[in-house]
This record gives sequence, C-alpha cells and structure tokens, in this order.
Amino acid sequence: MTPDLSQLLDRAREWARQDPDDVTRAELEGAVAAVEGGADPADLQDRFDGTLEFGTAGLRGALGAGPNRMNRVVVLRAAAGLAAYLREQGTVGPVVIGYDARHNSDIFARDTAEVMNGAGMTAWILPRPLPTPILAFAIRELGCVAGVMVTASHNPPQDNGYKVYLGDGTQIVPPADVEIARHIAAVGPVAEIVRGRAGKVLTEDVVDRYLDTVAGLAVDGPRDLNVVYTPLHGVGATSVVQVLETAGFAQPRVVAEQEEPDPDFPTVAFPNPEEPGAMDLAMALAARHGADLVVANDPDADRCAAAVPGLHGWRMLRGDEVGALLASHLLSSGKQGTYAASIVSSSLLGKMAGAAGQPYVETLTGFKWIGRVDGLAFGYEEALGYCVDPEHVRDKDGVSALLLLCEIAAGAKAEGRSLTDLLDDIAVEHGLHATDQVSARVDDLAEIGAAMARLRATAPASLGGLAVLGVDDLSLGSPALPPTEGLRYRLAERARVIVRPSGTEPKIKCYLEVVVPVDPADGVEAARISAAGRLDALGRDIRAAAGI
Repeated sequence: MTPDLSQLLDRAREWARQDPDDVTRAELEGAVAAVEGGADPADLQDRFDGTLEFGTAGLRGALGAGPNRMNRVVVLRAAAGLAAYLREQGTVGPVVIGYDARHNSDIFARDTAEVMNGAGMTAWILPRPLPTPILAFAIRELGCVAGVMVTASHNPPQDNGYKVYLGDGTQIVPPADVEIARHIAAVGPVAEIVRGRAGKVLTEDVVDRYLDTVAGLAVDGPRDLNVVYTPLHGVGATSVVQVLETAGFAQPRVVAEQEEPDPDFPTVAFPNPEEPGAMDLAMALAARHGADLVVANDPDADRCAAAVPGLHGWRMLRGDEVGALLASHLLSSGKQGTYAASIVSSSLLGKMAGAAGQPYVETLTGFKWIGRVDGLAFGYEEALGYCVDPEHVRDKDGVSALLLLCEIAAGAKAEGRSLTDLLDDIAVEHGLHATDQVSARVDDLAEIGAAMARLRATAPASLGGLAVLGVDDLSLGSPALPPTEGLRYRLAERARVIVRPSGTEPKIKCYLEVVVPVDPADGVEAARISAAGRLDALGRDIRAAAGI
C-alpha cells in the first residue's frame, strides 16, 4: 500500500468515527473496506479531494460521506462557522431555517437549529418543506439576523445544498462568504460543537402572511384563465394553488404525476423546467384540455417557467420573454424604482425602463447581486428568476411571478389577445430582442477552464457573420461590476455573446442575443425568422471558437 493510499484510508476512518449519521458512516466504512480489499480507490479519493467550497451560493453538492459531499458533518461545521461569524459581527438574534423536500433536508435543518441554539442564537424552523421565497420573506418579516435554506434548487436528485441569507433578506456576497468560510475552517472536531435544544418550529402563521402578501399583488381585473401547473415534484403546489385561489383564479389543473414532493424526481431527467422534456407532461395536459397557459416552478419554487400555445403546438417562453412581460406590466402600472437584470439577461429591460423614465442597473449573475440593488422595483435573470415584490422578498420568487403572469394572461385574454401578442407589441416598440443559450455539460471541470483559455488566447474576429466590435474580460472587473469569470463579445448590430461557467452546475454556458428591428410591412414574424437564423449562426461559431 502506498503512503498516499494509507493516508487516505486514515482520513476516511477518522471521518467515519466522527460521523453522527448511521447511513453515511456505514457507507464510508464500506468504501474503506472495499479499498482495503483491493478495490479501485477513485471514489474514496474523490470524496476526500478537498472540501465543498462555501461560496456566495453557500454549499451545494452530491449527498454522501466525506468532506467533498453534502452530509451531516459538513452541515454541522457550516452551521458552527456561520454562528461564529454572526457572533463576531455582533448580530446575535433569531435565525430562521427553511428546508425543501430533498433527501436529508429536514435533518440538515434540525442540525443547524441545534448548533445555532448551542451558540447562543435563537433558532426558528419553518413548519414544513416550503418554497425558498418563504424563507426569504420570513427573515424580513420576523426581524431575523440571518436565514438558512436547505435546498439544491433544480439540481439532480443526488444533490443537496445550504443557502445562507443575512438579515436584510439577501443572499451572502463577498466578503461575508469568505469570512464565513474562514470560520468554518476553524471549527474543530464535530464532537466538540456545542449543540442546544431543537429549534422552535414556527406555526403556519408566517406562511399564511407570505401567501396573503403575494395574493395581494394582483389587482382587481379579469380572472378567466384555464391554467395547467406543475411543481416538478417540488414544494410549490400548495402555495401556488392557495395564492391563485385567494387572488380569485380558478384552481389550476395540476400535473398529477408531479404534484407531490418526491426527492427522486421520477418523471424528469433533471428537475429543471429549462431542461428538455421537463415540461412535456404539463404541455400534454394543457393540449388535452385546451388550456390558455402552462406555468411551472422548479423544486424549491423560487423560479417560474411558462409555456404558451402557438400555431405549431405549445412552446416554452424564454426567461427573457417572461421578464419582459412582467416588466411591461409593472412599468405600465406605474411602479417606480430601479429595474435590474443580470449581465447575461437580455438588454431589452434597459430600453423598456429608459422609455418609462425609470433607472436601470446591470448586475453580475445571481440574485445575491440583484437583490442588493438600491431602490429595486423589479429584477430578473434569464434563468427563470424574477423578483416582483422586493419590499417583501429580496430574492427570486417563483410564486409571486407566477401569479402576476396569470394576471397578465387573463387581462390579455379578456381583450381577445395572448401573451405572444403582448410580446409582439414590445418588439414593435423596442425591436425584437431574441435570445438563446448554448451550453456544454462536462465531466471534468478542467474542461471549462481549457475552453475559457482557448477563447482568451484566440479572440474571434466575427461571430455569426457579425463583426466583433469589442471583448470585455469580465474577470478584470469594472467600475460597474465586480470581477467574475466570463467573456463578453460586443458585436455589430447590437448583438452580443457572453461565455461563462455555470455557478451551480458543471457546465459552460454561452448566452446569445440579437436585436432585429421590426419592419411594419413584414411584421414581427419576419423579424423572428431572421433572428432565429442569426442565433443559430452565433451558436455554431461560439461553440467552435470555445471547442465545446
């Protein structure tokens, strides 16, 4: 046995000794015995190849034993580090903890509460598996100093995660993430972490206050709308159905196969409404019943997806299209304040806000940045995240966005129009802003770094037949944006390509946008056909340039 292998086995045995979970301890002991018997040590090596990095998304990874997995040891250490950080900042007070229906989410929530109480904080736990936006709401509503949401959002079923919010109800950003990580690294053996009583389980009152607040966003108006809804095996169903009913809508048809929370997500390859096939059951149900609109949440209900009928069947609306519809609705209702979108979202929002005399801000990707915009009125990112009520939830909220989208659709239907007609109106006024995305999932994260290096070494002179007018290396930062890994290509005719690694999945993503003026003689459909060709050409060229 090599010294390296012997050291690995010693580390694994020590980890198993401190693991309070019978399942992961037995799993690790089995892996150690197999390697001792001559099995390939690759899996064991991967479990101990570093630790899950605590960053601005908190923690997220595959469930299992070892420091490079999500498990009770990792969560206990994270909770202890977070408590130490809060005490160092002088913010000793209530911490509210929420959790979804994924494997071990309730256990991780309970462990966190016990550690917070043991550290002299006050831990409150939401009453059941609930949407992430309810946790974000509860932080502000209850005057908490921090919040923790145990969720892996739309990741595969083998994953779980740990998302941290501070007292303003926004997700952590630098330098808080670095400081919390430093405190986590300083945590000693798990057996020495002081654990107090179980957290106080809150009543349904805070949930009802959230649901009533969301329902109150819809003003009086038409309510005739035939809706199909799916929570994709997540925790959104009860909240969405109640909000729609309170706001005066008929109960939606819910996809029966996906209605109940199920951490194994048996009907989808990936529980993400953006993924091919994820919405097939919902759109089939809508086709059978002649529905007006399909809406969906991801498993923790902080994202909202939609599909609409067309000449060639049902089609998914892009996140940028939903963002434009919500923004148009809020701007026309006179909502004042700053409108914000992430750098990879369409440039359309900036034009719409400017035309309405409202300020616009572009942020880095993620609601940890959008939610912190001063005077925020509305914020969105193309990955189906929308913040329509920042006064109460300074994070993306798939429940409130879904309600407003239904309100918009019902208003259009009452006038004999559709959401597609409303999008056409926006295109006529501001030009057709068409977006698309190409991405590549990798097995080795080094492939992403290699692709970015290729692009930096050889910058393309043109993409999709459009000249590259300039390249912004986003890793260098700017007066407007902190540094982030990515490249932005500014092209002729207001087109744009941004390439960046995904922050939550092993993917490299390329975000494409073209802007096509609408000729009144030809109409919007001609502009859409032209835009589709341009996007296809952009996608082919950036894939080739990046080697993906």
